[in-house]
Amino acid sequence: MQTFIASPVPWPDNATALRATVRDLVASHPNPADPADRANSWCVADPAFSRKLGEAGLIGMIWPKAYGGHERSSLERYVVLEELLAAGAPVGAHWMADRQHGGMLLRYGTEDERQRWVPGMARGEIYSCIGLSEPNAGSDLASVRTMARRKGDRWIIDGQKVWTTGAHFSHVMIALVRSEEGSERNAGLSQFVIPMDAPGVTVKPIIDLTGGHDFNEVFFDSVELPETALVGEEGQGWRQATAELSLERSGPERYLSSTALLLELIRHVGPNASSEVRDLIGRLTADLWTLRMMSASVAARLAAGEDPALEATIVKDLGNSFEQAMPTLVQASIELDMADPAPIGRILGHLLQVSPSFSLRGGTSEILKGIIARGLGLR
Repeated sequence: MQTFIASPVPWPDNATALRATVRDLVASHPNPADPADRANSWCVADPAFSRKLGEAGLIGMIWPKAYGGHERSSLERYVVLEELLAAGAPVGAHWMADRQHGGMLLRYGTEDERQRWVPGMARGEIYSCIGLSEPNAGSDLASVRTMARRKGDRWIIDGQKVWTTGAHFSHVMIALVRSEEGSERNAGLSQFVIPMDAPGVTVKPIIDLTGGHDFNEVFFDSVELPETALVGEEGQGWRQATAELSLERSGPERYLSSTALLLELIRHVGPNASSEVRDLIGRLTADLWTLRMMSASVAARLAAGEDPALEATIVKDLGNSFEQAMPTLVQASIELDMADPAPIGRILGHLLQVSPSFSLRGGTSEILKGIIARGLGLR
């Protein structure tokens, strides 16, 4: 039976200087008007800030220079990400492109598609969204019904995606669709690069209970694409899409989404906190540090060319549990008027409403536990 061992992380020699660079950049940008935007900030889009990061060489850090990247190490990139998220910086505009889609196009995409999209992603000017979830499918990703059919040297896409984060400001979607008529489950699937301004693409907002607009429905009505829009090999979409999940599930965003609340709690109670609150802060800090080392260990293994899919899944499951528990623990530990406009009230109120969704994005807890059980030989 396998166990998760968080191996020592070979942090880069320039980590301290890199942290200082990121902190100076964040300090030079106006703070979000709403303190709640510091929580779950990797879903908060600010194109001006994304462009500033691009100008500083902090997007596409590990990509080849030929495509606008900077050929730095994965752990240098990790240092940048955790600094940005710990500060609550608004990185949502470029997040998907930097985290997975630029690298995916470099690995699987045609040269035409690489040249069209990747350099702009590295500049913080081109944003992408993930086309996976579909109506009536829940977490069953293999129930893809959106179809791609050949028409001469073109592809025609028809169907619908849902819960698509950032589709309303993205320039491109990487979509998983069924390219073999009559195929079932994870067979006969392919990935396509779909420009969001292509004729036949319609985006409709899904407004959440906070009034926020992160999610969308996306409809494809006879969307015509060139052959070069096929990502990788036809019929290999399932393998390619699932290979991305180690990147999506193990990053620092999986345990830092609620960190703004912990920092604000420390500021709010000050040095005269009760023993109960001090104990809570200590437990949350210890959990946060443990998750950090687990996540960074996965990043180090990815940088070494390994595929720690099981470990990445464990990080996401534990990280989601941590992020979701924190708001209720804080609410129970202090007296607070939720109508108070103070930052801690705004952040806590926001997280109490949105944190239930943390265990849905990137795979539900039930799906993750099934993957972990199989990986440990328990089923």
